[in-house]
Amino acid sequence: MKTFQVPTAYRSPLISAIKTKRRNEDKMKKDFSPTLLDFGPLHIYLARHFGFCYGVENAIDIAFRTVEENPDRNIFLLSEMIHNPQVNSDLKNRGVRFLQDSKGKQLIPFESLQSTDIVITPAFGTSLEIDALLKNIGIHTENYNTTCPFVEKVWNRSGQIADKKFTVIIHGKPGHEETRATFSHAAAGGPALVIRDMEEAGLLSLFIKKERSPAEFYDLFQGRTSTGFDPEKDLERIGVVNQTTMLASETQQIADFLKQAVQERPAIENENSPNSFADTKDTLCYATNDNQTAVATMLYTPADMALVVGGYNSSNTSHLVELCEPQLPTYFIEGPDKLISGEKILHFDLHNHEEKVSTDWLRGETPLRILITSGASCPDAIVEAVINRLCGFVEHSRRIDDLIL
Repeated sequence: MKTFQVPTAYRSPLISAIKTKRRNEDKMKKDFSPTLLDFGPLHIYLARHFGFCYGVENAIDIAFRTVEENPDRNIFLLSEMIHNPQVNSDLKNRGVRFLQDSKGKQLIPFESLQSTDIVITPAFGTSLEIDALLKNIGIHTENYNTTCPFVEKVWNRSGQIADKKFTVIIHGKPGHEETRATFSHAAAGGPALVIRDMEEAGLLSLFIKKERSPAEFYDLFQGRTSTGFDPEKDLERIGVVNQTTMLASETQQIADFLKQAVQERPAIENENSPNSFADTKDTLCYATNDNQTAVATMLYTPADMALVVGGYNSSNTSHLVELCEPQLPTYFIEGPDKLISGEKILHFDLHNHEEKVSTDWLRGETPLRILITSGASCPDAIVEAVINRLCGFVEHSRRIDDLIL
């Protein structure tokens, strides 16, 4: 596999050694059990797969190399490079300016750009409309495109099924950069629609089976459809693709459910039911699958709590939190500074979308058992710093340097 130049500040000697050891012992990636780090009175279980994926390392490599090679040019990012505050802050400190925020709000007008400026496309990709706008200015976006190859794979698959007259149903968060980009690419080839979750898939199934009126459809899915979308004819042949950072199991559940809905609807003249639903299983991201499977397997390990490390606006990280929360106390943190003390922790509440302080959080029998994972955009160095801080809170814990891997 291709290797990338990633700043050493993001690397962790400890995590690199663990990942190398596991990779050498399990070349076929069949063992998803966690790695035990025995610090004596503190046992930490690291997920089998976590941290930077191929797409993130590719994006970081291109972005930092672009800055290094172009010291005298204005460099912009369309939006956040990835959803990690440290990486984005590091790029800003090197003079990179963001044109939009992660919700698409304009921070710097496109009209102010010059043809000599560099605009980096983030790992999430961008819409065809924005890409065309930049090219009209004379900016060569193809030279600084960090779009994840697995996101592009979803776009390509969307185009293929659209060419066969299927409507593309996108499982994603409507406001997310990747979903907006995927929607743009899908809608260029034919009808497209975004749904957020299984609940919305249930609503959509009623229109597929013609159990609710088209007028109700427009109210429920306003702003989620391509121009001219007609639920009476555009839901006859469908295929499901996903925002690559969503729960892979939910995407598959939605696809299976909607396929069943297609089969249950009233017969349509000249319809061949087996050809009314496109097979799109190949659009699921390998890293998302691996990270989520690793967490699901890790949860079989008896533990006192779980820590999930990553940016609060990171979709893939939030889904790791969702996997852990039903099983045991789970704390979603951006980094070691959120571990205020052994008594207090500042963590993100996904449900209320705010940080909150919990007290008396670090407790359990000896040894204290903690599960740890991180999102695909979180540097391993941050995970090591979290582990180091935990060791400082638990008396008589061994130091990281004393671990025998």
